[in-house]
Amino acid sequence: MAKKDKSAHVSETPATQWLRAHGVAFTEHPYDYVEHGGSAESARQLGLDEHAVVKTLVMQDQDARPLIVLMHGDCTVSTKNLARQIGAKSVQPCAPQVAERHSGYQVGGTSPFGTRKAMPVYVEATILQLPRIAINGGRRGFLVQLDPQACIPLLGATPVQCALGDDTGTRA
Repeated sequence: MAKKDKSAHVSETPATQWLRAHGVAFTEHPYDYVEHGGSAESARQLGLDEHAVVKTLVMQDQDARPLIVLMHGDCTVSTKNLARQIGAKSVQPCAPQVAERHSGYQVGGTSPFGTRKAMPVYVEATILQLPRIAINGGRRGFLVQLDPQACIPLLGATPVQCALGDDTGTRA
């Protein structure tokens, strides 16, 4: 079987349609999706720093209200710190099928852009200090690179400080 041409255009996703409709400049970066490979695998394949690969995590508060957290690929979300900062009693990851229902994306291909349901978005503040980020483009095996500052006005993202380094516990 022939190997995929990594420079080829990837078909539109709700995320790329949304980005184009909002005039966001981005580049497309397909890679070979590996089950449970996460941001480490995509970063390795694309030659990126995993810290600049941003995970889109669908979580929920104590009342099962969904929210999105954008986190560095090599970090974990401190749900206690996040809950405290957003005024929630608790925050936890959604079950995969619940996350898919809220976002409209398959887990492993979740993008914060063009979600099925409008959800509040929280971004780890240090992500905004990076010159560019790679974030899921709405399909497994597909990242887009863009200016992280675009997340604030376009997603209404609220900066938070809830990152734990990758050596401090389990990943969210």
